[in-house]
Amino acid sequence: MKWMSFKHDGKEKYGIYLREEQAVAVVSDENDAPPTLVAAIEEGQFLESIPNNLKRLPRVDETTIEWLSPIPRPLKNVMCVGKNYRDHAIEMGGEASVPEHPMIFTKAPTAVSAHQAPIPAYESLTDALDYEGELAVIIGKKGKEIARAEALDYIFGYTVLNDVTARDLQSRHKQFFIGKSLDGTCPIGPWIVSKDEIGDPHTLAIETKVNGETRQKSNTSQFIFPIDEIIHVLSKGMTLEPGDIIATGTPAGVGFAMEPKGTLQAGDTVDITIEGVGTLSNTVR
Repeated sequence: MKWMSFKHDGKEKYGIYLREEQAVAVVSDENDAPPTLVAAIEEGQFLESIPNNLKRLPRVDETTIEWLSPIPRPLKNVMCVGKNYRDHAIEMGGEASVPEHPMIFTKAPTAVSAHQAPIPAYESLTDALDYEGELAVIIGKKGKEIARAEALDYIFGYTVLNDVTARDLQSRHKQFFIGKSLDGTCPIGPWIVSKDEIGDPHTLAIETKVNGETRQKSNTSQFIFPIDEIIHVLSKGMTLEPGDIIATGTPAGVGFAMEPKGTLQAGDTVDITIEGVGTLSNTVR
């Protein structure tokens, strides 16, 4: 199932994207439906009943909706793993920057935006706006001190995330938060693919294109820290909750590491495709 949030006739809703019909089956209008997709994920049993009732759900045409991030307003900061591909760590800082333990930073909830939403250029604030294509994990149930062997059981699904970064702000402030949290610099989507459709999340091709040119091309098999280890480490002293978002890191090929630099300019379009998940597309404006 491809779970998504959207606006239709001015109202925020959630449902299931149906590729063959180019439509969305509206779930949020069901009797006793939780108000948001996060609330539905938390409840659990409600979403489990939906596949059996899919045929009777009302449809809205894809062309009539406004895409929202699957989780339009996360309850927490988006958790991100830095330098989780060896080649990216090396391109940003050489062999010495390859981490021994998961490197965690966050992006503010106000940074989150949607598939097809514009990425603000922030031309008066930065001249080093960069892209980072990433697989993101959506947590499906509450847990703390989660064992690695059980970690994947806590996942609801997977989505595509662009960890847009103002590199100069990142450097200037000597930490990641400001450069990573500008409004509109965390496009997520277009949907969440339920984990049963993915199988092994560590064998997925990932590709980022800027204006049609391939910039990043790798596979999640190249993670330094696999997803089960990331969840285990995060949950040692922190409770993970339904709807929490974990971005798993980006491969080599970011614009800031190119010579000459290939950072984003107004008018650039970024397309990030992850095998089995989908394509997230946004244009800088």
